[in-house]
Amino acid sequence: MLIDSHVHLNDEQLFTKIETLIEKAEGVGVVAYIVVGYDIESSKLAIELASMYEQVYALIGIHPSEASYIREEDMKWLEKNLKHPKVKGIGEIGLDYHWDKSFMDKQKDLFIKQIQLANQYKMPISIHMRDATDDTYEIIKEYKDKDLQGVMHCYSGSKEYMEKFIDLNMYISIAGPVTFKNANTPKEVAKVVPLDRLLVETDSPYLSPVPYRGKQNQPRNVEFIAKEIAKIKGMSFTEISDITYKNTIDLFDLTELKKEAN
Repeated sequence: MLIDSHVHLNDEQLFTKIETLIEKAEGVGVVAYIVVGYDIESSKLAIELASMYEQVYALIGIHPSEASYIREEDMKWLEKNLKHPKVKGIGEIGLDYHWDKSFMDKQKDLFIKQIQLANQYKMPISIHMRDATDDTYEIIKEYKDKDLQGVMHCYSGSKEYMEKFIDLNMYISIAGPVTFKNANTPKEVAKVVPLDRLLVETDSPYLSPVPYRGKQNQPRNVEFIAKEIAKIKGMSFTEISDITYKNTIDLFDLTELKKEAN
C-alpha cells in the first residue's frame, strides 16, 4: 500500500477530475492522500475535499510566495481550522528565494509564525525549501520544538543537510526528480536516507516522474517514485511501499489507517 504524502488535489488542474485520479491511483495501491494547502483558498478546498473523501486528509498553511499578502485574519482562520478532525498538520510553509529575494524578511516572519502555531497545537509541519537551505535550517533549529515532527517536502538539498534536518526530527520526502536520469543529488539522498525517516510524494500536478516527465502529474505516479527508490536502495517495491506507508501514518497520526495496518 502507498500514501501520496504531498499532493495538490486542491489545484484547479486536478480537483475537477479528482474521482478519476483517485480511481487510477487505487489501481496501483494508493490508499490515502495528504492534500496540502498553499494559501487560504487552497487550504479551504483541502478541508472540503478531506470532508468529502474518507481517504483524503488535509494540511493547511501559507506558502512563502504569499508572504507579502498575508492579513491578520488569515492567521486567525488558520489557527481556528487546525481543530478540524481531518486537518493533520500545517503546510506547506517555508522559504523560497528562487524567484524573488526582495521580501525575504516577510517570508521568514510568516514561516516563524506558522512554526509557532504548530508548536502550540502540536501539529506536524510540511516544509517547502527552495534556494534557502541555510535559513530554513536555522529557523527550524531555533523555533521548532524539539519533539515536534515534520517533513522536508520534495527534498532537494544535499545528503549532508539531510542528516542535519533529520537531527531536527524531520522526515525526508522524495518526489519525481529522483527518477530523472541526471538527478545525482536526489539519488544520493535516496540511497542514504534512513528508512524510518523516508516518505514518498508526487507533488501533483507538478514534477511528474519518468516516464511521464513534462506531463501533468497525478497521484498514481507515486508508484514510479517508490520503485526508483527501491532500485537505488536494493530493496523491493513492496518493502519501500510498506515502510513509507507506516512512516506517513506515524507522522500525521492517521488513526484510521493505523488501525487497518494493525
